[in-house]
Amino acid sequence: MTSVDVSADLRDLKATLASVEAVLDLPAMRRERDELEAAAADPGLWDDAEQAQKTTSRLSYVQAELNKLAHLHERLDDVEVMFELSESEGDASARTESLSELEAIRKSVDELEVRTLLSGEYDERNAVVSVRSGAGGADACDFAEQLMRMYLRWAEAHDFATQVYDISYAEEAGIRSATFAVNGPYAYGTLSVEQGTHRVVRISKYDNQGRRQTGFAAVEVVPALEQTDEIDVPDEEIRVDVYRSSGPGGQSVNTTDSAVRITHVPTGVIVTCQNEKSQLQNKATAMKLLKAKLLQRKRDEENAKLDELRGSATASWGDQMRSYVQHPYQMVKDLRTGHETGDVQGVYDGNIDAFLEAGIRWRRSGEKAA
Repeated sequence: MTSVDVSADLRDLKATLASVEAVLDLPAMRRERDELEAAAADPGLWDDAEQAQKTTSRLSYVQAELNKLAHLHERLDDVEVMFELSESEGDASARTESLSELEAIRKSVDELEVRTLLSGEYDERNAVVSVRSGAGGADACDFAEQLMRMYLRWAEAHDFATQVYDISYAEEAGIRSATFAVNGPYAYGTLSVEQGTHRVVRISKYDNQGRRQTGFAAVEVVPALEQTDEIDVPDEEIRVDVYRSSGPGGQSVNTTDSAVRITHVPTGVIVTCQNEKSQLQNKATAMKLLKAKLLQRKRDEENAKLDELRGSATASWGDQMRSYVQHPYQMVKDLRTGHETGDVQGVYDGNIDAFLEAGIRWRRSGEKAA
């Protein structure tokens, strides 16, 4: 790479960063930070604990974003000086170090650029993720549990809080289904591209003859409900069932009927919650989940009507959106974007940022085409 190439790269990165800052609207972010800091300093802030938590969380996020942008400018200035010195002094190791830093900066800028593509109505919200095993028997159930772990590990790596609402364990291995929340800035907008059918191909651990098995799991992602959302669920439209919570192998976790299952009769939507010891708490959480699913259903119906008016069916994600092949070769491939990697275990360990970024860019290109 010549010095001209590096200079061009630096100019491109600075231009991209300027574009990102224009979209993010830095003056507005600074005004919001100042307003949140004033609100956080109010002695009466914690009179409303829920609002206080929301204020402090948002303040931490805005401060972190502004600091991140300022730090990127500093890094760009520093790497430019590092490279000029390495060239003038003929220091090969310093040049290698500066090129490595330039690549790291490019990755950080790309991540910020992807964030600007998340401009949907609910993209900023927390996410509620459901994973459900499909065809494929015990392998599908085991695969569903691996996917749940993958998303929880991803959230952990990004310092996003998680809360598991419900897990239904399968008899032989893995899970039939699980529902959990991922709480962090733009969690829904980021993870929403994971919605669809995931397929695994591997040598079955549960086949005595060690044959290759294909399994499927469905992933659903909805935005977490907020108090400002308007969706009414009359009591006569729901059926509430209570039962005892249970863990792997059916072992009793509670000795009271604290777990709650709510069925929305008109639509057939069912939600369950058993993570709290109190039946009232589980019911409140289950109602929140139900409303989130009904809100997503309403949005899907509205989008379907718009697609029909456009004469387009491009909103469909298709039956399979990603394949996880572990035999006869190792590869995870997204069938929508074409992005792939041979590091299957890394993906299962939560290293899915590249897939998320490709999915977000793919979705935006589709929106522009529509």
